[in-house]
Amino acid sequence: MRVILAEDSTLLREGLVRLLAEEGHEALAALGDAETLLTEVEERRPDAVVVDIRMPPTHTDEGLRAAVEIRERRPEVGVLVLSQHVERSYAAKLLASNAERVGYLLKDRVAQVEEFLDALERIHAGGAVIDPEVVRQLVVRTTHGDPLARLTPRERTVLEALAEGHTNAAIAQKLHISLSSVEKNLNTVFDKLELTHTTGYSRRILAVLRYLES
Repeated sequence: MRVILAEDSTLLREGLVRLLAEEGHEALAALGDAETLLTEVEERRPDAVVVDIRMPPTHTDEGLRAAVEIRERRPEVGVLVLSQHVERSYAAKLLASNAERVGYLLKDRVAQVEEFLDALERIHAGGAVIDPEVVRQLVVRTTHGDPLARLTPRERTVLEALAEGHTNAAIAQKLHISLSSVEKNLNTVFDKLELTHTTGYSRRILAVLRYLES
């Protein structure tokens, strides 16, 4: 995989370059700002981009804005956004157009090497990856009239796994239940949440996250 990195922390940036090389991937560029990232993507056409949300000069949302622009200009490029903390509005903005070849991970997850590499591979393959902690904070809501309150514990667990970006088969394996049970629970979840019918794994994720963020 050909990857461009944009991270203002030199230590993390160089660590990711080394990690990618060890796994047989190629780091086309390792940058410290988001503005240069857009130029490099246009010139080098990477398979994927890993970018921190908060980048120079203001350290607010430069990286996020660059990620959104890359997704608009180059939808074939996978985009994995890293964040220090859970930013639900940022996750929603990143997923605003579609949930293909996109990921949102907390930086703590990078330290779990296998999870980070798996997320990158899933994005490259056209999937979506949402950090479990982000999903947990989206799903665990207790406001009055919350439609999620209608879900059984099993349905809620299946919904969380779906929102993290897992396929039906992966959910079955993760929860140690049958594939037909996963499908049955998902159908019930979407009925209870009154979500419009969608086709495609990534579109279902987007529908769930949009609903939970509303």
